[in-house]
Amino acid sequence: MSPTSSPSLTELAASGTPFALISRDSRTVEILTGDVVDVDLLADIPLTDAAGAAREVLALVPYRQVVERGFVCHDDRAPLRCLVVGEHRTVSLDDAFAQLPTASVPLGDPGFDIADEDYADIVRTVIADEIGRGEGANFVIRRDFTATVGTDAATAALTWFRALLAHERGAYWTFAVVTPGHVAVGASPEAHVSAVDGVVTMNPISGTFRHPAGGATAATLSEFLESTKETEELFMVVDEELKMMSAVCSDGGRITGPHLKEMSRLTHTEYVLRGRSRLDPRDILRETMFAPTVTGSPMQNACTVIARHEAEPRGYYSGVAALFTPRETLTANEPTHDLDAPILIRTAYLADGTLRVPVGATLVRHSDPYGEVSETHGKAAGVLGAIGAVPRDQVAEASIDEDAPTPEPRRLADDPDIAALLRSRNERLASFWLNPQGSGETAPFAGRSALVVDAEDRFTTMLAHQLRHHGLAVEIVPWSEVTDAQVDAAELLVSGPGPGDPRDLSSPRIRRMREVVARRRAAGAPLLAVCLSHQILADTLGIELAPLAAPHQGLQKEVDVFGVPASIGFYNTFTARVPAGTDRAGEAEVSADASGDVYALRGPAFASVQGHLESILSRDGMTTLERLVGHALGTGAA
Repeated sequence: MSPTSSPSLTELAASGTPFALISRDSRTVEILTGDVVDVDLLADIPLTDAAGAAREVLALVPYRQVVERGFVCHDDRAPLRCLVVGEHRTVSLDDAFAQLPTASVPLGDPGFDIADEDYADIVRTVIADEIGRGEGANFVIRRDFTATVGTDAATAALTWFRALLAHERGAYWTFAVVTPGHVAVGASPEAHVSAVDGVVTMNPISGTFRHPAGGATAATLSEFLESTKETEELFMVVDEELKMMSAVCSDGGRITGPHLKEMSRLTHTEYVLRGRSRLDPRDILRETMFAPTVTGSPMQNACTVIARHEAEPRGYYSGVAALFTPRETLTANEPTHDLDAPILIRTAYLADGTLRVPVGATLVRHSDPYGEVSETHGKAAGVLGAIGAVPRDQVAEASIDEDAPTPEPRRLADDPDIAALLRSRNERLASFWLNPQGSGETAPFAGRSALVVDAEDRFTTMLAHQLRHHGLAVEIVPWSEVTDAQVDAAELLVSGPGPGDPRDLSSPRIRRMREVVARRRAAGAPLLAVCLSHQILADTLGIELAPLAAPHQGLQKEVDVFGVPASIGFYNTFTARVPAGTDRAGEAEVSADASGDVYALRGPAFASVQGHLESILSRDGMTTLERLVGHALGTGAA
């Protein structure tokens, strides 16, 4: 990188040259210039030139790229825009401030595209009709703050970028990307995924504490950290991102945290997930599209729910800005580029004289509609206040200097009581995902194999990872691709979890999963059924299926599994139910609670479980999984 600061940033903006400004630390601003290339697929991102030489590329990946994974969306054909970097230089933060404009950018006709009461109605509908019908654990539904802008787009971008540098702290990237017909300026708090020297990192952030007037204090933050809703919301997104990590990392991923992400107007809770991978970074990006913190879970069905409840396409909201940097040293079978990709949130977009700031709230079973309305206001105000479009909140222990960055206030994470509250969260979690994992070489089922049928919930990637640590060779096949021959040939067939009503015979997915379970049962071949498939198995035994009074999405429960207590995480809206006190159903032994809700079944060559033993919420997941697999394979009593 060259240290030169010529031409100036204002001259660069006036030249019409496509450029990007990125601040990833508190000292420097990176300036990228080059040519714009729009491509159709992630695999088309041009990481090499015609001669095969590696080059640096900054890609803006729109939400519509989920179609690459077969997911649905309102497809606006937003381009996968690549800035092929010709020059990458840095300037000091002070130099950048001296060059960036300070004049305000007036806004006209400001307001949300969806009225508050209408958004509250959407929240109620999603809770009742989506979470309440078993379509998933959580969903993010957005609304947009819009306004007209008369200022030149490049000048507005520089002005807003300067304001974000001055007034927003704690961002992962502060950035401005200016390309023909499109401007994006933001301060993203969240790294979606990075891959550096073969180490993949994801950073799930969830739970939003809006600072009160005068700033956050240990007392006000403690109340937020003790909230069941906020805690479970974070655990759910960690589970969802561990699904992705298990798909791209040979070691499945390990979590550290929780930590606080302290910003100027908002504080979030977060974990960090790390694992090793040799995949091309474009493949890593595809397998991790997109963060559950801005979509929901399970991911595939979350996209379907978003399409049902958002009337307009998302554009780049919830996509990523992906910087692909050639690696300085390469070894055989290693990727040629490192990847750094923040989520495109807390971002203002400017096109055709219209400003758009999309914001969303994570809707869970505990959500209060007006609380979620307030959260979208807080997130929009965080961006708009930082860029000076609306009055700025007072920030604790920091006076804003218009000509300099905001000084760092005392970190609340350093408060002993806050630190203790954060640490206490891990007492509920599975040590398997918190601690270094063994190799599985001496596992109880070494030399055995399993076929996992995925019913559109990538919990199967975590489940497969745990099965491998028990010694099994594992293959995952989607429900729509698994053949009868594969079902018959599997040594152990694991019929996986998925969204939806197990009684819904109009669903091709439900019908196929029923066929898979019935075929294995008829053959008397080893079968393990999980969650949705557990319910389907129960139905074949004549056990009633019914919706729960309140969904168990992201709920941790202490249950009895055939005489052994176990702490297990649940993500179900429906349950198999027997009369209270029932311990058998036909050829199956039943493990149920006092109300008759069935948590596990076992019989000749089969076992099943309602909970997700692979979840971070399942402290006893690995031992319970070993018991159930051992029963199905006939190698030990469950």
